[in-house]
Amino acid sequence: MSAAESAPERETLTWELFGTASRELAEMVADDGYRADIVLAIARGGLFVAGALGYALDVKNLHVANVEFYTGVDERLPVPIMLPPVPNALDLSGAKVLVADDVADTGATLKLVRDFCAGVVADVRCAVVYEKPHSTVECEYVWRRTDRWINFPWSTEPPVVQREGQVLDA
Repeated sequence: MSAAESAPERETLTWELFGTASRELAEMVADDGYRADIVLAIARGGLFVAGALGYALDVKNLHVANVEFYTGVDERLPVPIMLPPVPNALDLSGAKVLVADDVADTGATLKLVRDFCAGVVADVRCAVVYEKPHSTVECEYVWRRTDRWINFPWSTEPPVVQREGQVLDA
């Protein structure tokens, strides 16, 4: 059996399909009547989702939470870490926040960001393109559920430049 034949099946999201997915995700949020004041992107994959949702939902107030967890394919730090600059809780105070990410895999990253928002914001909900069945966080808005590894269009190709020391040790 060749390596290709023994490799696990993968979910592949193309740029075109991402356009469809993000629009349908926005429609789920709108149809639910949720009117976010802020879209909070979980960097890096959530930046694409947050930008698309911000445009589709007419939310100009976008914030970013830089969270490091994955270090490679199915390789991660022991716990996710919020990297500086950490969002200012005062900027989020009393707001309706839509947390945007590309995937709820283990749920640890989303839990970290949700917990950060707890008690500060009026309401926090999560929107993801993909949710895995073993995620500890059940997102309110999910475009597709899968148990496969996902090839995202923004991370399928290797970096143009390899930089050392980009992952902080826990």
